[in-house]
Amino acid sequence: MTTAKPASAVPRYKRVLLKLSGEALTSPGGFGIDPDIVHRIAKEVVGVMQTYATQVAIVMGGGNIIRGETASAKGMNRVTADYMGMLATAINGLALLDALERIGQPTRVQSAIRMDQVAEPYIWRRAVRHLEKGRVVILAGGTGNPYFSTDTTAALRAVEIGAQVVLKATMVDGIYSADPLKDPTAKRFSHLEYLDVINKELRVMDHTAITLCKENNLPIVVFNLLEPGNIERVIQGDQKIGTWVGPLR
Repeated sequence: MTTAKPASAVPRYKRVLLKLSGEALTSPGGFGIDPDIVHRIAKEVVGVMQTYATQVAIVMGGGNIIRGETASAKGMNRVTADYMGMLATAINGLALLDALERIGQPTRVQSAIRMDQVAEPYIWRRAVRHLEKGRVVILAGGTGNPYFSTDTTAALRAVEIGAQVVLKATMVDGIYSADPLKDPTAKRFSHLEYLDVINKELRVMDHTAITLCKENNLPIVVFNLLEPGNIERVIQGDQKIGTWVGPLR
């Protein structure tokens, strides 16, 4: 006889796309990779997988090493800078792979740029099969093309693999009317429609990413990664966590 899971162990989402910025892997204002922070993120991911059997794909950013748009603004060729940023996402992906595997979680890194000695090529059917087998899939290399952000990559990959939600991990607890670190009067939104994000020029994700999610009716939850346990709370469907972007839930 099968014992039903307690209500607290029934997840809202069975397959999620977690978007991690490169800055999430380092201390605030820092550079490079902090192994302790990477280990904490890995433990939280493994915890929700073990508790809820949630399938997790992760799109990595690379801003802790180099951000193509920023380097381009300082005079570097934009295409070259963007490819450097894509390589940075692979470095971050390998760091997270190591942390996950050291605590016993089978993981694969797939890259949109061929680098066969360190990562599989991104093939969406293979990515889905890995998820079905209980593996974390880390998606590196952006889209493989310059001029596209890793936020757009997250939206694209989420649609491709059939994720139910994009979880956008940030350093603040949702989307605000202004930068809450600079403006103490900034208002936090609990819910926004896709067009609200675009029309209000709220720069939590670029317009291409938001539009792709809108066209595919894919919700986004923007939440604070720095608060321990928030990944689990979001997967539980806790509506007090972060900002929900999409149709009313």
